[in-house]
Amino acid sequence: MKKKVLFICTNNSARSQMAEGLLNTLYGDRYEAYSAGLEPSEVNPYAIKVMAEINIDISKQRSKSIEKFRRDSFDYVVTVCNHAKEVCPIFPRGKAFLHRGFKDTSEFKGTEDEILAKIRRIRDEIEDWIHETFGAGNEGGGVR
Repeated sequence: MKKKVLFICTNNSARSQMAEGLLNTLYGDRYEAYSAGLEPSEVNPYAIKVMAEINIDISKQRSKSIEKFRRDSFDYVVTVCNHAKEVCPIFPRGKAFLHRGFKDTSEFKGTEDEILAKIRRIRDEIEDWIHETFGAGNEGGGVR
């Protein structure tokens, strides 16, 4: 049976969306990933673009409120931004709570190429963290 993972960030626009897409693609045989936000907005088009560069399509994903998942059970509830960690309500049906903060992509400024380069770095950091945390033999235990 697959373990369920919920990634949470403030707007559910980039970091949590990329994490959802990465975990489902890399370890979808063992995990079922979802994402949500404290203040959902829309999926960042730059996040869609940098994920497509590594052949992961998140263009159909939508920004969702954590309220949508309030009654669901999760093996792991993961905050991917410090703001979400500080203000996220407790998920009574969450079995394990993990945190790994990544820079807020909505704050990135510059030309389109500069913004894309910064979001690629965040994507790669999230991918590395997912391998360390959920890869073979880790089962959520790779968290520091």
